[in-house]
Amino acid sequence: IFQPVTTKQFTPMQECPSDECKKNNSKGQLFLSTRASKFLPFQEVKIQEMADQVPVGHIPRTLTVHCHGTLTRQINPGDVVDIAGIFLPTPYTGFKAIRAGLLTDTYLEAQHVNQHKKAYDDLVVDARTFRRIEQYKNSGHMYEYLSRSIAPEIYGHLDVKKALLLLLIGGVTKEMGD
Repeated sequence: IFQPVTTKQFTPMQECPSDECKKNNSKGQLFLSTRASKFLPFQEVKIQEMADQVPVGHIPRTLTVHCHGTLTRQINPGDVVDIAGIFLPTPYTGFKAIRAGLLTDTYLEAQHVNQHKKAYDDLVVDARTFRRIEQYKNSGHMYEYLSRSIAPEIYGHLDVKKALLLLLIGGVTKEMGD
């Protein structure tokens, strides 16, 4: 028996609904066979407004995007993307539906993804940028520059920003026996 699954959750069938089983009056428990199942690629992505586009004092808005088929694994955390798709409601189920009434969550069914950010291998660093990097490096204040660049829209908290920087790039070399 093949059971198509079109929602996030599903309950496997308990009894065989085929005519042959009903005719023989055979009652037996059905077991899910993952080897005989067909799986389709799916990715749920949460996108967020760019920090420079958020109005001052506001929190960046987020939106859930569902990617199917060839669109999966194209988007990685930190990518800058344009997504074209269909804006759809996600109706609540169970007790949430009773409490929410007619309210629903929304998501975007992705049809096309356009990436703006290029891989580091594709970046071309011109001479002016390279000189600026060298100037920052030679100044001896690289630790302060990098810590200030973490969440520049949040004033102060320099010690927290320095701790976050150390967590991002710090670590201990660990060599295993093999």
